Amino acid sequence: MTPRTTILLAEDEAALGQIIKESLETRDFNVLLCPDGEVALSTYNREHPDILVLDVMMPKKDGFTLAKDIRAIDDSIPIIFLTAKSQTQDVVEGFSIGGNDYLKKPFSMEELIVRIHNLLNRSQLQKASKTFQLGKFSFDFPKQTLQYLNEDPIQLTHREAHLLFHLIQNKNKVLDRSVILNKLWGNDDFFSARSMDVFISKLRKKLKEDPDIQILNVRGFGYKLIY
Repeated sequence: MTPRTTILLAEDEAALGQIIKESLETRDFNVLLCPDGEVALSTYNREHPDILVLDVMMPKKDGFTLAKDIRAIDDSIPIIFLTAKSQTQDVVEGFSIGGNDYLKKPFSMEELIVRIHNLLNRSQLQKASKTFQLGKFSFDFPKQTLQYLNEDPIQLTHREAHLLFHLIQNKNKVLDRSVILNKLWGNDDFFSARSMDVFISKLRKKLKEDPDIQILNVRGFGYKLIY
């Protein structure tokens, strides 16, 4: 059975949020309804949804700020903004911070559903190409698995997979320590840095079957993946 697509819906208008949630659930989506941006961020970190539908004007944390926070962690999850605003600069801002689509209120549910399907299909095509040959290993980023030759795949954690993906994207270059800490951990403080060191050690152990693969510690700067 194919798992249902999970949508994180952040909407502070309770009645509207419930209508959207119920309408999407009739189309077999799993919907996580959040009343404000702070709840939405914690829900995102806990549930790892497939797509975000974010109201722009929300208490505690607005939709644009929420999108910026999530884009610092995940640069590929599809984001649709819902807004009553019609100013051109608001649309431009939404796209500039990583939004993929923009729907002005009032809107029809059919239009929202079509846009959700379009973004999900585009996202799946992009993910399908994210399989990498890493020395004698095959790394499937969407599935978060690492396979050595013909042995059984090893399941990576969400953070291990994203850290390895960024190392591969910067192959033979130094991956800046503070940049990746802010992107994956949300800050670059001492405790996050120690946590990243632990994840680097875990990746080294999982890649040790191929001695040509090395993750080097460039002191004071970051890490470099060579193979």
